[in-house]
Amino acid sequence: MELDGRVALITGGGSGIGKATAVRFAAEGARVAVLSRTKSELDRTVREIEDAGGEGLAVVADVSRPEGVEQAVQAVEDRWGRLDIVFANAGVNGVWAPVDELAPEEWEHTVAVNLHGTFYTLHYAVPLLKRQGGAVLITASINGTRRFTGAGASAYAATKAAQVALAKILALELAKHAIRVNVICPGAIDTKIEENTERRDTEEAAEPVEYPAGDIPLTDGAPGTADDVAQLALFLVSDRARHITGTPVWIDGAESLLQG
Repeated sequence: MELDGRVALITGGGSGIGKATAVRFAAEGARVAVLSRTKSELDRTVREIEDAGGEGLAVVADVSRPEGVEQAVQAVEDRWGRLDIVFANAGVNGVWAPVDELAPEEWEHTVAVNLHGTFYTLHYAVPLLKRQGGAVLITASINGTRRFTGAGASAYAATKAAQVALAKILALELAKHAIRVNVICPGAIDTKIEENTERRDTEEAAEPVEYPAGDIPLTDGAPGTADDVAQLALFLVSDRARHITGTPVWIDGAESLLQG
């Protein structure tokens, strides 16, 4: 029970990495608030937590809108009176297209969710973390941080690179408050995010590159699982990682080394 007595807030907690991490944290004793725009998904996550004997809270909000995030954090404080762990995990792949075809509103939507959403989450959550210290995690990606071959992914990659820079700045800013800030950079993970990606004329932005068969060397091409990422998240917010901050961790089976 590594997280016994702690309270965690996980954005994007209705599915994929967020849900797997919420269930994992709860199994380790944390009380977990999950945030998403989709109440039905949140209810399923909370039900799974509670069926296993844990305690969960569903908070419906859109991370790209500050007032919703502020209300969600207030709901956590009203319910449990504290916050120890924040996992800014919500994000979108958005539209991938050549830069001269990517519409300004498509760029702005990706930035609003991935970057503004991360800022809003931390802006409203950090005052609670400062009361006793804690841990912040941000979900970035191998794209924009160690791999740059994603044709048409300019908006997505830019937000992911920015998240890493933000985490490093905040690791220093918040160290005096005993708050650690780290970043998880997944490669291919078996979630539904790929199904929600719109690709348009990406072949126009691509450079011809030929890779060996099996583009995830560690698993001969098989993607990682959401629980693989949840296990890493558990380590990074636990006392075992008490001297780790300002650090991006790539979890991709060496995928980004092959395609960098």
